[in-house]
Amino acid sequence: MNIPTSASADTRTITCRAVLFDMDGTLVDSTAVVEQVWSEFAVRYGLDFAEILRTSHGVQAGDTVRRFAPAGADVVALTAELGAMERVRTEGIVPLPGAAELLRNLPGDAVALVTSADRILAEIRMGAAGLAMPAAAITAELVSRGKPHPEGYLRAAELLGVEPADAVVFEDAPAGIAAGLAAGIRTVAVGPNTGPLPDSVLHIPDYSSVSAAVETDAAGSRVISFRL
Repeated sequence: MNIPTSASADTRTITCRAVLFDMDGTLVDSTAVVEQVWSEFAVRYGLDFAEILRTSHGVQAGDTVRRFAPAGADVVALTAELGAMERVRTEGIVPLPGAAELLRNLPGDAVALVTSADRILAEIRMGAAGLAMPAAAITAELVSRGKPHPEGYLRAAELLGVEPADAVVFEDAPAGIAAGLAAGIRTVAVGPNTGPLPDSVLHIPDYSSVSAAVETDAAGSRVISFRL
């Protein structure tokens, strides 16, 4: 069942049954750590740091290492090394404005995290930002194909027991936005790094002006209404 979206110049409302959040850049601002780790990687191998940042946002670390590492490099070992570096660096990690309050107002069994980070890193970063880890989470080790492939978002919708058309994705990166759309899920772009957006994708700077209400429809089923 498709649940409608309404939008006007001053009010934008999306109604859904489940909410799927990316993590980095969407719920958690981890920019300082991410840039630090990838800068060290770029310097070590004489790579274009700006190009790495431009293409790595929202993508699994292993996919970025595979793309940029020099020929003959041990991609698995190098990815593990970078992951270990990220796990011990939490300084400067903060929640996006309004994220904590929004999560508290949503039913826990209607929310999933879909992130390109592995479970350990996801728990570390959510904790560093003071955000509760959703009970449902699709992390890097649970998918065979990372974003922009839709596998993660499709699995999250299935885990929450909803059709893709009845969910909403919040994403900040072009790869993640592409994944949400490819899954057939309405997608809201968050923050300044989304890239060009199709007309169907609404944009918010953060959650400071976003509100959510949990209601019951005519059939007695729970629905969540976002005002963006």
